[in-house]
Amino acid sequence: MIWITGDTHIPIDIHKLSTDNFPEQKQMTKDDYVIICGDFGGVWDHSAEETYWLKWLNSKPFTTLFVDGNHENFDMLKEHYPVGYYQGGKVRRIMSSVYHLMRGQVFDIDGVKIFTMGGASSHDRECRVEGKSWWTDELPSDDEYEEAFKNLGENNWKVDLVITHCAPDSIQRELANWYEHDKLTNFFEVIRQDLTFKKWYFGHYHMDRQIENYTAIYRVVEQLKLQ
Repeated sequence: MIWITGDTHIPIDIHKLSTDNFPEQKQMTKDDYVIICGDFGGVWDHSAEETYWLKWLNSKPFTTLFVDGNHENFDMLKEHYPVGYYQGGKVRRIMSSVYHLMRGQVFDIDGVKIFTMGGASSHDRECRVEGKSWWTDELPSDDEYEEAFKNLGENNWKVDLVITHCAPDSIQRELANWYEHDKLTNFFEVIRQDLTFKKWYFGHYHMDRQIENYTAIYRVVEQLKLQ
């Protein structure tokens, strides 16, 4: 089974994955998955608190997967976690059962074909310090966009599930029109015209709301149902 939730901002919102708040995990195994839609926050400063929460997640009965958001330490991700392959796509393994699903990838997880594309713009970056609390890598590079197009093409522009951190332009406008549009939200607007998919989940906006087959997710942990 696959379950999906929004930003965890370790340690701020990680408690939604506690057994009390997410009791369904009692019946899960490492062959079940929880996907976090960006702003994971568990790769930030190598603090004792961060290490505690990563070990806590790793001890859970399920496997944790996440796409990056805008609030991640991208320097640490690149320097400390080499790129590997998992379930058909590129990942960084953070712990034995905690994986970063990289941008522009198509995975086959539990029989579900999943396109992943993390990243988003920080609307509060003027209050942050580059290289310490904000990174230009929060938005994809040209190579990552090219890889996304290549992998989607190799899959005939058809997947079951899309996992991102932000939404396409038109969906973002309906949900939170005060958020800025950028190259990534425009990219999502372009690909959604040609991409066949069943559901698209994203975090970023700190709300739980459904618009057609697009789901903004934050507080809840929702079991994926494609039918």
